[in-house]
Amino acid sequence: MKKKIAVLAGDGIGPEVVAQGLKVLDAVAERSEHEFTYCHADIGARAIKKTGDPLPESTVDACLNSDAVLLGAIGDPEYDNAPDLKVRPEQGLLRLRQKLGLYCNIRPVKTYKELLHLSPLRPEAVEGVDMVIYRELTGGIYFGEKGRSEDGQSAFDTCTYSVREIERIAKQAFEAAGHRRKKVTLVDKANVLETSRLWRKTVTEFAKQYPDIELDFMYVDNAAMQLVVHPKQFDVILTNNMFGDIISDEASVFVGSLGMLPSSSVGFKTSLFEPIHGSYPQAAGKDIANPVATILSVALMLKSLGLYKDAFRIEQAVSACLNKGIGTPDLNPNITYSCSQMGDVIASIVSGADVKYERISDGISTII
Repeated sequence: MKKKIAVLAGDGIGPEVVAQGLKVLDAVAERSEHEFTYCHADIGARAIKKTGDPLPESTVDACLNSDAVLLGAIGDPEYDNAPDLKVRPEQGLLRLRQKLGLYCNIRPVKTYKELLHLSPLRPEAVEGVDMVIYRELTGGIYFGEKGRSEDGQSAFDTCTYSVREIERIAKQAFEAAGHRRKKVTLVDKANVLETSRLWRKTVTEFAKQYPDIELDFMYVDNAAMQLVVHPKQFDVILTNNMFGDIISDEASVFVGSLGMLPSSSVGFKTSLFEPIHGSYPQAAGKDIANPVATILSVALMLKSLGLYKDAFRIEQAVSACLNKGIGTPDLNPNITYSCSQMGDVIASIVSGADVKYERISDGISTII
């Protein structure tokens, strides 16, 4: 199989973690005789500094002409500390979502037994958590009409949804549930919001096409509480843009580190894969960032391309590292690996090499 991947390393630790993701993808190619070609392009602060635009047209073209997009991270404190700037790194990501039609964000949240002690919740509460959040990504309040009054004393943000927008992401969620535990929870605020009432009506009607899938409903405030009290009750969560943004960040803490969580965004023209963490500028260039979220995002990419065995091999390699008690500093492991060393060992396992884990910390080859 031959596939072209657009690589948008971005800002901060983005280039470091993306380099490890590509290292693992190269290992997949070597073992499975697939061929992946890479087209590197700029986005975010890096793009602003080069072109004045957080999303140059050349980057959009690279993405549109690729089978998938791998993104690192976006953000720079230079812009965070200047709120009045009109050109900001994050604008590049919002525009990219629109340009590629990335309407469905998918965030799997799965806890690992070896990392339960890092979770702020009780280990018994989060052990065995395995859910996936389907967040609508191109509609709602984030993309609606917005503005301020002439006197600056009031402001508005409009939330709008259509049946078509709701149905297309509902299809993604119900199809996923069919391969999981066959349960979809719609998170809304239908007791207050008209858009939520449209969501509930549309999803209820749509669910009739999937009689084997259980559908239940939960107001977003209750869902936020239930995620903390009893997270294992959830299988597939379906929700709108703003609610999904909030509850997916809440659920991300279950695993114990943002560096462990991948995500994907499904589009009409191509799909994008990225870790959920930010650019973490304080760690940039120090080789201490956790690349696992990016590496697992590569696994999600392979699944989208139909390469399920190769994706499973990556997931197993990550589990093998955790079982050995090794990881980057954020995981507080028994054996601490750098970002690049973590990429090396996971790539080695994926390639089928016999790995000597204890040699990594000494800077010696991991392969016998």
